[in-house]
Amino acid sequence: MKMQRLFVVPVLAALSFVSLPAFGVSKEIVQLQTQVQALQDQVARMQQSFDQGMGVMKNLIEQNTDTMNKLAGTMTQLQQVMQKQNADAGTRSDQLSGQIQTLNDSLDELKARLARVTQQLEAMQSAQQNLQTQQQQQQQQAPPPDVLYNNAVRDYNAGKMDLAQQEFNDYVKYYPNTDLAGNALFYVAEMEYRAGNYQAAAQDYDKVLQQFPSGNKAASAQLKKGYSLIELGDKQGGIRELNSLVQRFPRSPEATQARERLRRLGVVPGRSRRTPSAQ
Repeated sequence: MKMQRLFVVPVLAALSFVSLPAFGVSKEIVQLQTQVQALQDQVARMQQSFDQGMGVMKNLIEQNTDTMNKLAGTMTQLQQVMQKQNADAGTRSDQLSGQIQTLNDSLDELKARLARVTQQLEAMQSAQQNLQTQQQQQQQQAPPPDVLYNNAVRDYNAGKMDLAQQEFNDYVKYYPNTDLAGNALFYVAEMEYRAGNYQAAAQDYDKVLQQFPSGNKAASAQLKKGYSLIELGDKQGGIRELNSLVQRFPRSPEATQARERLRRLGVVPGRSRRTPSAQ
């Protein structure tokens, strides 16, 4: 604006010295001044518009700069968060990998154990099959069960104890699941008792009770087991067996014998201690 004003003023001064008629000069000067004033107003308006535009642009630039700064800060924070998450994910991934490896190791160990158990089971099955095969072969070689048992009873009654014991043992060995196996085992115990081998007799009587609890020799086996324990010096054990016999088979002949033996020991049937003597 100042430069334009400096330019217009000399022009006006120069025009004032031009040799023109007084009226014509005045009219032209007025017109020129009017044009100059219009030009000055237009320049002022342009300057004002330019200043306003520059202010708007400056505000826009400042706003965009703030926005860019905020966006840059947000991007930085996001990058930090992403890096932290990646680090945490890496740590968790390492932990998960370790756990998976541990589980794989445990699974391998279980597989190895299962393989060993399977081998042991197969070995047991093979041994059982071999044993069954041997038993079948022995049974094929052994006499029929009724023949073997009758021979053993005949020799027992004839006093051939060694031969009868062998035959009864063979019967229990070859035919352990028959009804007469309990009888055969009882007669083996009877021969041991008569020979004074009370320990072996007590064990075989107990086998009769354990393996054939409902057999027809159960009462006799329990009676003779009680006798064997008493002979071995275990009177309390013998008394318990006799009392148990009386409770299990109260009307049997063996129960009558058990009561009589208990009385001789000074024990009332159903009690485990001696009856106190009268004062």
